[in-house]
Amino acid sequence: MGPWRCLLPLLLAAALRAQQQQFMEYVERRLTLLEERISQWHDQSSRYSTELRDFKNQVLGMLEAAEKEREAMRTEAESAAVRVDRLEREVDYLEMQNPAPPCVEVDETLMEKQVATAKQRKNEKYTKLTDCSDTIASIRSMKILKRFGSTSGLWTKDAAGNSEKIYVFDGTANDTVYVFPRMREFTLFSATRKAARIKLPYPWVGTGHLVYNGHLYYIRQQGPFQVIKFNLANKTVVDSSVFPAEEQIPVFGLSPFTYIEVAADEEGLWAIYATKEDEKNICLAKLDPTSLDIEQMWDTPCPRENAEGAFVVCGALHVVYNTRLPSRSRVQCVFDVSGTLAPEDASLVYFPKRYGSHSGMKYSPQERQIYAWDDGYQIIYRMEMKKKLEV
Repeated sequence: MGPWRCLLPLLLAAALRAQQQQFMEYVERRLTLLEERISQWHDQSSRYSTELRDFKNQVLGMLEAAEKEREAMRTEAESAAVRVDRLEREVDYLEMQNPAPPCVEVDETLMEKQVATAKQRKNEKYTKLTDCSDTIASIRSMKILKRFGSTSGLWTKDAAGNSEKIYVFDGTANDTVYVFPRMREFTLFSATRKAARIKLPYPWVGTGHLVYNGHLYYIRQQGPFQVIKFNLANKTVVDSSVFPAEEQIPVFGLSPFTYIEVAADEEGLWAIYATKEDEKNICLAKLDPTSLDIEQMWDTPCPRENAEGAFVVCGALHVVYNTRLPSRSRVQCVFDVSGTLAPEDASLVYFPKRYGSHSGMKYSPQERQIYAWDDGYQIIYRMEMKKKLEV
C-alpha cells in the first residue's frame, strides 16, 4: 500500500492539469469565436453606415431637385393665373364694347288691351296644351352639391333644352351671369375661373329668373317691373314687356327681394306675382314665351305670408312655406289651373331640414327635379311623381 499512496497524488495532479488545459482551450475557442463575431459586426456596421450616408446624400439631392421643380411649377402657376386674369379682363372688355340693345318702347294702348284681355279671361278654366297629368308625391332624394356665392341666389339649367350648361345668378341684384359648361365643372371648382361670364345690359332684381329654350327671362332692376327676354347665344335683348299688374308687391313674404317669379313646366311659361289689390294671396299668369303676352291670369288661394318660393308642375302652382326663424320647408298650398287636381288630393311635400330657407327654386320639367339655393348651398331635389285624380 505504500507505493500507491505516493502515486495517487501524482495521478490526481495530472488529471487536474489535463482538465485545466481543456478548460483553457475551450475558453480560447469561445473568445476566438466572439472576436470573429465582433469583427463581422464591425464590418457590417461600417457597411451600413456607408450605405446610410450614400442614401442620405441621394435623398438630399432628390429633395433639392423637388424643391426646384416646385418653385418652377409655382412660377408657372402664377404666370398662368396672370394670363387667365388678363384674358378675363379682355373678355369683359370685349363684352362691354358690344353696343347695348335699344330699349323696347312700351305701347300703352297695346298694354291696356293686353291687360283687359287677360282680366277678361281671369280665373277661367285653363285649356291644357299637353297630356301631362302628374303631380308631386314626395321628395325622392336630396343632393347637396357645394356652397357658392351669396346666401341668396339662383342656379339652374335650360328648362326646355338639352344643354348641360349651368347658369348661376349670385345675389339678388347683379348684372353678371356665370355659365359653367357642365355640372362637373361647377361641382369641382370653387372659383369662377372655369365659368364664362355674361354681362347683361340691365341689372336684375330678385331671384325669379328663368333660362328657357336658349333665352334668359329676368326682371329689370330699375324702373317699372319689366320682363327682359335675352338671347344667350348672341347676347342681345330679343324683347321686353312691362308686366301689366298695378302696384306690385313682393310675391313671397319671406323673400322680399322677388317681385315676379318666372317659372316653366310641361305646359310652358308662367309668371308668379302679387299685387296691392289682393295683397294677401299669390297670383298666377300664363305667358307666351315668344311675345311675353299674358294669355290668362288667376287669383290663387295661396297666401303670401311665410311663403319662401314657388314652382309650377303640370299646370299646378306649388307654394313652399317656412317660418320667420328658418325651419323645415314644405309645400302647403297647391293650385291647379286646369281643375284636375283637388286641393285635398295634393301632397303636402316636406323638404329635408338643411341650413336656412330657399331663396331660389327652379323646377326642371325634363329631369323632374328642383334646383334650389339654400343659404348659399346649391341643392338638387329629385321628385317622386304620381298621377292626378280627376275631380
